[in-house]
Amino acid sequence: MQTHFTLEQLRDPDTAESNRILRTCVHCGFCTATCPTFVLLGDELDSPRGRIYLIKDMLENDRPATPEVVKHVDRCLSCLSCMTTCPSGVHYMHLVDHARQHIEETYRRPLPERLLRRVLSLVLPHPFRFRMALVGARLARPFARLVPGQSMTAQRLRAMLRLAPARVPAPSSTEGARVHPAEGPRRGRVALLAGCAQQVLSPSINEATIRLLTRMGIEVVVAKGAGCCGALDHHMGHHDPAMRLAGANIEAWSREIAGDGLDAIVVNASGCGTTVKDYGFMFRNDPLAEKAAAVSALAADISEVLTRFGYAPSRAAPGLAVAYHAACSLQHGQKITAEPKALLKAAGFTVKEPVEGHLCCGSAGTYNLLQPEIAGQLKERKLGNIARLRADVIASGNIGCLTQLGGGATPAVHTVELLDWMAGGPKPAALAG
Repeated sequence: MQTHFTLEQLRDPDTAESNRILRTCVHCGFCTATCPTFVLLGDELDSPRGRIYLIKDMLENDRPATPEVVKHVDRCLSCLSCMTTCPSGVHYMHLVDHARQHIEETYRRPLPERLLRRVLSLVLPHPFRFRMALVGARLARPFARLVPGQSMTAQRLRAMLRLAPARVPAPSSTEGARVHPAEGPRRGRVALLAGCAQQVLSPSINEATIRLLTRMGIEVVVAKGAGCCGALDHHMGHHDPAMRLAGANIEAWSREIAGDGLDAIVVNASGCGTTVKDYGFMFRNDPLAEKAAAVSALAADISEVLTRFGYAPSRAAPGLAVAYHAACSLQHGQKITAEPKALLKAAGFTVKEPVEGHLCCGSAGTYNLLQPEIAGQLKERKLGNIARLRADVIASGNIGCLTQLGGGATPAVHTVELLDWMAGGPKPAALAG
């Protein structure tokens, strides 16, 4: 694609990178076939190619974002299926992230939307605040259907109440910065990203991760000062808050690297993992660049770490069929496709994959709150495909997907919970009925 940025514009490193990405695109349109919003809506502007044209025009002319640009960029899930499909290697993720930052800097959203985004930014990355918010939402949940109107604000409010869990789990005994020693001879030492929303919504995921790794002889440290990865703010275009959160993680893990060392930084929420692995790029022009690159190099999904250290079950095969839902951030963002399925098979599960496995379930971070109608259509499409598998349980590696797909006839649990169970841990609560 031909571009016409000025030399002055190209002095900005983000614009220079977007120019490089735009020039990689050859207009082939392969991306449209695998884009969830284009599949649903059939609008070229709701495809990666269409959004690329809109972003190019906005950035190249250095103009404020228009309502049309905002509408179509906001509808992007950042599922990155287009990056898996693209034969030219267009790095759409970095381009759309730049566009979102530009939108937030140049476009004034309606007041209700500004307030909602502000609340999400202030609450979701902070476990205590999020837990308190969920307690309030749980009390209001029965009244979701009474919220009147079809405005976007009303739809979003109903979506927030529907997604609130009926029961808010108690804080885990593993919560907080500490070292979890290895059982037996130590084979390795890793840091675990405890995360933000996940440890509130499903503390059993971190508990299973710690149990499994320490049982395998791996010391697990939850570093002091580490918290939210910054992805939620980053994908809403909130540059400075995202960088502050990410920077705190980089500093916390760098202290561990310089101290007793780390073999990996384990991430068990794939949406977070995609962002942590991108810290090197995010901080490329920052004083933390070298530390960020080192952190990104060590970041690994839990399935990668279990494969590296030789996971093995200790229980007989349970005779259960697992519908494996490949989270977009894992299969498209991190290009991890084989490891989770191989681990589940090694643990004795029969693994089934739904058709249209490349399409997003509609969770996508805060997407199911900000774009509830599209997210709902994608959820029903995904659940319909999963139902045809007649599986006993849904497994996935991302808390957003589990929240989106859970609560139905088929229980949804994290892959690591099933693997921990088969290696001596407790049976996941969702399967205990």
